[in-house]
Amino acid sequence: MPRAELDKQPQDVARMFDAVARRYDVTNDVISLGQDRQWRKATLAALGAQPGETVLDLAAGTGTSAEPLADSGVRVVPCDLSLGMLGVGKARRPDLPFVAGDALHLPFADESFDAVTMSFGLRNVADTPAALGELLRVTRPGGRLVVCEFSRPTWGPFRVVYQNYLMRALPPVARAVSKEPDAYVYLAESIREWPEQRELGLMIKRAGWDKVAFRNLTGGVVALHRATRPA
Repeated sequence: MPRAELDKQPQDVARMFDAVARRYDVTNDVISLGQDRQWRKATLAALGAQPGETVLDLAAGTGTSAEPLADSGVRVVPCDLSLGMLGVGKARRPDLPFVAGDALHLPFADESFDAVTMSFGLRNVADTPAALGELLRVTRPGGRLVVCEFSRPTWGPFRVVYQNYLMRALPPVARAVSKEPDAYVYLAESIREWPEQRELGLMIKRAGWDKVAFRNLTGGVVALHRATRPA
């Protein structure tokens, strides 16, 4: 079964997502208990993209976050490492300019975007600071960053329940709804190893971003990080 390891080699990550692309959105709905839709809405609200702005949606997958941006008049560029995910998205929305790209070597010129966003993808990059630096490079001065990523629940008893769900319940659920359950074992392991909210905020700041802040969603299961490129 294709899956990535925690060293997150790009070719392994791409192959893993290629394998789950066709049922990825449905599986996400099931394993997140429908919360992923609310997380996407909160991310778009935090981004605050206006008609006519140009936005990079990195780790765009099948384009579920890019679609509402495009429909509201935003010039959005969905970019992902997985050709399988991009293919599913392009079949559904041929009007969107899907681009294949690695977060560590983005195929865009400096200062190309008014805003950049990345949902549930930063955790899959081998070098987080370098990816944050690449996002900074392609953002115009004064432009915005919004990262939505799994995090650490803040209330101790809920954190225990959540961690038990990740490591014990999520793999059987994934087996029931996906032909590639090992990809969701990787998901659980990568979430468990991911830095907590404040630590990621410090990484964002060290990468050169300004006005760094975060807020918790679903009790800290997910954190929404925001920042601005210095003018």
